[in-house]
Amino acid sequence: MATNGKSGDNRRHGAVKGRTQVKNTKTGIWIKRNNENGQFMDGKTAGGKFKGVRKEK
Repeated sequence: MATNGKSGDNRRHGAVKGRTQVKNTKTGIWIKRNNENGQFMDGKTAGGKFKGVRKEK
């Protein structure tokens, strides 16, 4: 069985909590949002989606 390794090795283990991502239909950029207050946090400029962040419906 695979393991995630030890904690404290400066990498993420599992999904990112408290955030979602949504795609802007006009620009095609994925935007990261905070679940607590709905504030937009970051936009992905390099293309593609954020790793480990769930998508909004």
